[in-house]
Amino acid sequence: MGHDKLRKFAENETFSCLLQPSAEEVLSKGYANLTDHPVKGHWVEKMFGGHEGDIVLELGCGKGEYTLELARRNPDKNYIGVDIKGARLWRGAKTATQERLPNVAFLRTRIEFINAFFGPGEVSEIWLTFSDPQLKASENKRLSSAMFLERYRRFLRPEGIIHLKTDSRFLHEYTRAVAVVNDLPILLETTDLYSSAKAELPGELTEVQTFYESMFLEMGLPITYMEFKPWREGPYVNPRDPEDFDSARWREAEGPRRSFGHQ
Repeated sequence: MGHDKLRKFAENETFSCLLQPSAEEVLSKGYANLTDHPVKGHWVEKMFGGHEGDIVLELGCGKGEYTLELARRNPDKNYIGVDIKGARLWRGAKTATQERLPNVAFLRTRIEFINAFFGPGEVSEIWLTFSDPQLKASENKRLSSAMFLERYRRFLRPEGIIHLKTDSRFLHEYTRAVAVVNDLPILLETTDLYSSAKAELPGELTEVQTFYESMFLEMGLPITYMEFKPWREGPYVNPRDPEDFDSARWREAEGPRRSFGHQ
């Protein structure tokens, strides 16, 4: 491990806005029965110093630039960036500490463990920003799959929403198919967020960008966006392939550029 990573990991221990539970702590009773963390249901008092406001998650936040900018723009809400990479979270936690942002926190954990950290109705929104589309892996690895929607339902408010922002048309179309087969309302959708024809969309969607988003825009690649309500009664189902979602078609349309950017 490089000296710079060691330095960042050491400094991470000093940030009060960064929560870093060990995997052993979460898995003490097994993968099927995750151990609840003491912060579950108590984020406002334990991590936000009593700062009241809706809680918004960014899952797979990387360096946290999106979480930070949303928090700056919306001081009435509390934002939590979630990622497994400590060296990436160092940047977001350090910036939040330097700017003394009261409505920002970061959680270092695997997203598969997310239910150990949030109680029923504790979260109002989820952002999925440039998630790995998992082109070759099981669809249960995709953060908008039925399996993950079931996880989110346990802590998302019934009126809560999910935002998907991605350069992957494959992931966009897959998520759309998930919404359709589960009768989930799609509130906003575009396959080219930065098109002038979409000027009626909220400016915040284009004014706030991740590192990868800026990079893909420089390459001339379209960015897609979808906003939907994931709450429903009964179990979620994945779309059938190819009846509901033609994975081969959209995998072919994706092209070779997926070899970078989401590592």
